[in-house]
Amino acid sequence: MKLFYRHYPSVKPNDKTIIILHGLFGSCDNWLTQAKILSQEFNVYTIDQRNHGQSPHSDAFDYAVMADDLKEFITEHKIENAIIIGHSMGGKTAMNFAMAHPALLSVLIVVDIAPRAYNLEHYTIVDGLNAVEINSLQSRQEADEQLSRYVPEADVRQFLLKNLQRKPEGGFTWKINLPVISAKLSNVGVDLLYEGSFEKPSLFIKGNRSNYVKAADELQIVKRFPLAKIVGMETGHWVQAEQPQVFCDIVIQYLKSL
Repeated sequence: MKLFYRHYPSVKPNDKTIIILHGLFGSCDNWLTQAKILSQEFNVYTIDQRNHGQSPHSDAFDYAVMADDLKEFITEHKIENAIIIGHSMGGKTAMNFAMAHPALLSVLIVVDIAPRAYNLEHYTIVDGLNAVEINSLQSRQEADEQLSRYVPEADVRQFLLKNLQRKPEGGFTWKINLPVISAKLSNVGVDLLYEGSFEKPSLFIKGNRSNYVKAADELQIVKRFPLAKIVGMETGHWVQAEQPQVFCDIVIQYLKSL
């Protein structure tokens, strides 16, 4: 699958390339600020994963196909020794990719997700998005009001409603493939699909106010990623969005230390 992407060429001469993968319900545009900061030092690509953003929709939606999508992207763009950054669902894609294709990346950076299963069966965000009356929707404000019954946090609603787009003939539609994501949400919560360990440099950045990476998870991280360094930031789950400059500084300093 040919994924939609944005390219931020390095300001400085540099042959090192970072590829960034967003999380569930996100898109490459969520990483605009961070990509511009990182491109001061590195060549940067941000990608829309399948069923998200401007990438194609598909009934196939699991980490095996998303890892294959990333392999196809790297091959097509002739990227060598890629540095892969993934947040949440994107972090799971990145970890699976590292296990399946270790020769295709040099460094793995995972943001606020652990190599374990998560229970998403009662994920109220999906219920809220499906409750938005998309076919009769008149405004984004109306969508926000409907979504607020399920998602009380205004900043999370703002993030989710970036997936709304106006149709040329009027009205709204979703950029994301909401029916497939809803039906296959359990595929997003599964443990890593591939056995073994990734024996290359790995950085795990967690939000100290998030419950996605717990103390017990750190043992599993080190087991599957023996060279892992684990760093905490004073944020919630959206680490890179809450403190973009601090996040980028941590990433740049880590990569320069290798």
